Amino acid sequence: MIRVVLPTHLRTLARVSGEVQLDLDGHATQRAVLDALEAKYPMLRGTIRDHGSQRRRPFVRFFACGEDLSHEPPDTPLPEVVANGTEPFFIIGAIAGG
Repeated sequence: MIRVVLPTHLRTLARVSGEVQLDLDGHATQRAVLDALEAKYPMLRGTIRDHGSQRRRPFVRFFACGEDLSHEPPDTPLPEVVANGTEPFFIIGAIAGG
């Protein structure tokens, strides 16, 4: 079981409160988490990653264990403490401005 923390606007869209829990088939990777998340909450398709390219959308970041995983390849294994549900996988809406 993977624990995922979504930003407020995506929790509202998915109609969930708090963390989302997902069961994965196979290895825990960013791609596997996002595939499972979009399968369970189809209304999130296209909000976190592009429909066609499957690339992370601008201003969306991924964190686990205090580390920014946003630029890691999508099939890189997640840390063991995330894979076993001890620590959550965070999807964060980044802010830009000047």
